[in-house]
Formats: sequence, structure tokens, C-alpha cells
Amino acid sequence: MAMRRPKPLEGIKKLVNKRRPAIDEVVRETTAGGVIFRHNKTTGKLEILLIQDAKNRWTIPKGHVEPGEEPRQTAAREIQEETGLQEMRVHNWLGKVNFRYRRTHTLVLMTMHIFLVEGKGDTDKLEGEDWLTDMKWLPATDAIDKIAYDDIGKLILVGMKRIREQKL
Repeated sequence: MAMRRPKPLEGIKKLVNKRRPAIDEVVRETTAGGVIFRHNKTTGKLEILLIQDAKNRWTIPKGHVEPGEEPRQTAAREIQEETGLQEMRVHNWLGKVNFRYRRTHTLVLMTMHIFLVEGKGDTDKLEGEDWLTDMKWLPATDAIDKIAYDDIGKLILVGMKRIREQKL
């Protein structure tokens, strides 16, 4: 009687294949958003506006770039829609963040363009969209600690440096 050699890789493949459906397509999507800042009227300290998503993760307002739209326009539109901030000045492009995630049978390759945005007008009276769990102006250093994504945290630091250098 011939001895069967174990094939551990086959067992692993079966386990992996059971868990997740195969990826049928890869799509590229582009989003844009902003690191929104203001100087607190009372203390003069730099503050960053963060939103809390449905999964309780703190992040920045952002959304999909629509056909015919430039990322800078998308950032302003999405900030207005998500936070209710009506007046703003979109400053420099801070950089982009690339990441990927699965949407059932699709692998989504996401590129997010992030701009430095100055909140103008009445920045205290903001009304976020219904799906937001929370929205807060936080001291800049607290915002970096709270943000759920390291890459965005790094771009907040780049933004803080630009604010200092350009005396915004």
C-alpha cells in the first residue's frame, strides 16, 4: 500500500477559498477631501475638524470625484455636504493616500487627494450629514492622536507645517 504524502498547501487553499469569493474585477476610484483648520476665536490655537464615521472611526471629510470635477472642487463640495461648512478657502494640495479594499467580488484601488482647507465664516454652527456619528473641532495635536488612519495623520502634520510657514 502506497503512502499518501500530506499536501498542507491544498488544505490551506481550500480554507482560504471558502472564506472569500474570488475577485472578478479591479476598479480604480478617486476621492478627495480636506484637512480643515481654524484658529479658535478665544484661545487662538489651531484646531482641525474631524468627523466620526458610522464605524466610529475619526477621519476627515472626503468623497468621490464626480465626472468632470477636479479633486479640488470635490474636496470643497464634499466638505460642504458632509459638515455643513458653507465658507472655506481651499489652500494647497497636501498629498494623496493610496489604499485598497474589497467590495464583495471587486478589489477597489482608491486614491484620495487631500487639500489644506481653511474654515471661514461661522465655523461653530455646523450640521453634519445623518450618517456621521460625531463631528468636532479638536486641537491639532489631539486630531492627530484621534485620526484612525496614519497616512491622513501624516498629511495633517504636513498641513500644520504649511500653516506655520505660510502664516495662515
